[in-house]
Amino acid sequence: MKKIVFISVVSLFSCNRNTQTAHPPVGGILSQKDLDVSKERMKNLNIIERGHIQEWIKVQPEKYYPTQLNYWVTVEGFDQRDKRPDNSLISYSYDLYDFDQTKIYDQAVERRDAKFGHFDELKAVENALRFIKDGEEVTLLVPSSLAYGTYGDEKKIDNDIPLIIKLKAL
Repeated sequence: MKKIVFISVVSLFSCNRNTQTAHPPVGGILSQKDLDVSKERMKNLNIIERGHIQEWIKVQPEKYYPTQLNYWVTVEGFDQRDKRPDNSLISYSYDLYDFDQTKIYDQAVERRDAKFGHFDELKAVENALRFIKDGEEVTLLVPSSLAYGTYGDEKKIDNDIPLIIKLKAL
């Protein structure tokens, strides 16, 4: 029930048209005022999402630990490990879930021999790949700002949706 309330509150917040302005398509030009409004909206949304994620964590049997980049992971001290260097190769896969723990896509996203510094990935995934060990599996709890943000993925993921990402280094 808390999961449904969480998603409902996030959806209601993102639908409040009184405080939002229309954003031009990607590549469009925003005034400084529009940029400031958008930045403030994302800041407020992030605070709300973080609070809901922390409440969700409290009722989970698994422990989650905050990272410096603003997401949670199932490994304590995860982002304190040695980082993988730029231009090193990594193969990985991940599945996306909503906070009802419903899998969003049937097929996992998988990349083979991706080179750091040369691939475009979700911010939280790219950051986690820097610290994950070969063969390790971790779960990330990611606010929408580090996932698909205000645009969604234009397929199954709407705008402003926080995600659970199950990531594995192959």
